[in-house]
Amino acid sequence: MEFNMNEIMKSTMVLFAVIDIIGSIPVLMDVKSKAGNIHPGRATIVALGIMLAFLFIGEGIITFLGVDINSFAVAGSFVLFFMSLEMVLGIELFKQDTSSMKAATIVPVAFPIIAGAGSMTSILSLRAEFDQINITIAILINVLMVFLVLRFLGKFEKMLGEGGIAVLRKVFGIILLSIAVKLFTSNVQHLI
Repeated sequence: MEFNMNEIMKSTMVLFAVIDIIGSIPVLMDVKSKAGNIHPGRATIVALGIMLAFLFIGEGIITFLGVDINSFAVAGSFVLFFMSLEMVLGIELFKQDTSSMKAATIVPVAFPIIAGAGSMTSILSLRAEFDQINITIAILINVLMVFLVLRFLGKFEKMLGEGGIAVLRKVFGIILLSIAVKLFTSNVQHLI
């Protein structure tokens, strides 16, 4: 166990790109408009717990359940695919009921938007190269950025206005769709 600033920076940048909290702002605003509110602290703590658990025991749990990481990633790609269709087409595929609106902070914000299949796959890949303490610090840095974005989501909303949010929603819906397709295609070939 050794602190290595180079490993911390590399891990932080990889996770920042995969979590893409800045790019998720339109998705988060959409969830907030449907659910009424997102609790930044709760979403951050749950996402942190998921990522740390996956760092230390994730591969063992998935193996124990008989699920490989590729199957996990393909399942996550389906969720992202349908979320992106909602954003691009302006339709509602996920039925919103009272209980799901109350749980929006956890699903889909903490999982799969923040701690999704992409971040979990990245954590496993980083674990093969870097020391766990350095990856843990990288996760904490990213979770702090996630908290700040969630905390000031209302300010982003006011700054962009309704028109800006509508444009961003469509653009990031297409980006999310392409991420879902890439996640699917890069993992489904390992299942066949």
